[in-house]
Amino acid sequence: MRIDHFALYVSDLEATKDFFVNFFGATSNEMYHNPKTGLKTYFLSFEGNSKLEIMTRPNLTKTEKDLYQNGYIHLAFSVGSREKVDNLTNTLEENGYRVISGPRVTGDGYYESSILGPENNQIEIIE
Repeated sequence: MRIDHFALYVSDLEATKDFFVNFFGATSNEMYHNPKTGLKTYFLSFEGNSKLEIMTRPNLTKTEKDLYQNGYIHLAFSVGSREKVDNLTNTLEENGYRVISGPRVTGDGYYESSILGPENNQIEIIE
């Protein structure tokens, strides 16, 4: 058994798609739109066959996100080296995304940084 994909509701579907395409090398399918429900989605594919479905629909409930809330909390992307962690972290920071930790070696041995991406979704960048 394997996880096929994760899904994330967002308010700005196009900006979120562009973020993952531009900074994380995602490829996107064509947008799916269900006119009955207003649902719009993209499937984003990443190296190694990982997928993320991003979705929006009218009347989404918007709540304040807390870094320490219960439930799903972050997506983690392995970029392959410490240098790539450093470079991507710097690039994201230069493009206005907030770095909330790192780059650093964590207590469990990961070399990582953590940023807040679109709509304050937490993303870890690991070696």
